[in-house]
Amino acid sequence: MNIASYFLAIIPLVMSIFLINRNKAPFGFIGLFPKLTAGALSPLWLLMALTGAVLGRLSQNFWTLAIGVLSALYLAWYIWKAISIHAGFESAFGPDWRKRITGQAASHLLKWHWMPFLPNPKSPEPRWERDIPFWNIPGTNRQLLCDVWQPAEGEPRSGLAMIYFHGSAWTVFDKDFGTRVFFRQLVSQGHVIMDVAYRLCPEVDIYPMVGDIKRAIAWMKANAGRYSVNPERIVLSGASAGGHLSMLAAYAPSQPQLTPEDVKDADLTVRGIISYYGPSDLRAVYAHTSQERLMKLPKVPIGDPNALGKAKMSNSGRLDMLLGGHPAEIPDVYELASPVTHVHPGCPPTLLIQGEHDLITPVEATRTIFRKLVDAGVPAINIIFANTDHAFDLVLPRLSPTSQSALYEVERFLACLQ
Repeated sequence: MNIASYFLAIIPLVMSIFLINRNKAPFGFIGLFPKLTAGALSPLWLLMALTGAVLGRLSQNFWTLAIGVLSALYLAWYIWKAISIHAGFESAFGPDWRKRITGQAASHLLKWHWMPFLPNPKSPEPRWERDIPFWNIPGTNRQLLCDVWQPAEGEPRSGLAMIYFHGSAWTVFDKDFGTRVFFRQLVSQGHVIMDVAYRLCPEVDIYPMVGDIKRAIAWMKANAGRYSVNPERIVLSGASAGGHLSMLAAYAPSQPQLTPEDVKDADLTVRGIISYYGPSDLRAVYAHTSQERLMKLPKVPIGDPNALGKAKMSNSGRLDMLLGGHPAEIPDVYELASPVTHVHPGCPPTLLIQGEHDLITPVEATRTIFRKLVDAGVPAINIIFANTDHAFDLVLPRLSPTSQSALYEVERFLACLQ
């Protein structure tokens, strides 16, 4: 019994230490996955800690009892913080915000912030069209592609479309990256999802990248009838770099430097924004991730014909490549590329979600843009998960309290925009 009680108490203690520890770039990436796993499986560690404490009590082992109790208390606090109720929706949409939620969405919303295992929606399997071209790059045979998720034939539709841009550090990954649970749940409420593969650095820099976001908006509006979507009910969403690009495109839809010629006359306004840990101030990200250390490193040339092969993790997140230099060299570009610069009273309602311990997106910068949005009269909600890091929604989303809780908030935010 002693060995079992030690094991059951010490493993949750180790997981708690991962959660308590705040990872910092550049070496903090080593501890990122253990921390994310610790958070996603926190209910399991809580159960283990309680079991270890009980066995310690039965065997009269004080140290096992103490470690188990302390670990259990911390893990219970972590889960409670992840699923606790807040007043963000009342502040953003008024005290009667629940009355906005009707129809298909109302009957398919998650009932709780978290359950031991998130089941599949009860609605029929959605339709999933893959690799649909939404733009041809001039002078090439290259097409930009997206996937479109729709409710099953005959299922009610909300008329709302969410365009999603994957996390990438502006450099890596692709559409359909850890989002199937997320998309299936939203499609069950009648929404249409456009999952976009935009061009990455160093194939392109920030300007064509934002252009691809705006082209996706224009394409969905042009094809709204095809998908039974109301063109006035298009929401942008994204994680990390995708969240940054969503905010930038939505807050500055007509900014000349950020709008390509082929869509400059299109209606690029959107109904709302959902940002999962999207950077809002690139100067703050530069400092938070200690990118001054990169000043002497060579850059892969933008537009290199072999760029896609060179876009490896070693270059991911490099703002000097994305923007063309360091903040001291081009402060105006960092300002232009930061969503916080473009906040104004006409910005769409915004839901900001991230972890307090995010090692890439500084939480204080997110709080700053939230305050600016509120001061400008924009309906905005800011959800910060305690002791949680970047990309928390991608690890075991059916089990994770933070991932499920974020989905609970997203569902209600979208329902309020219908």
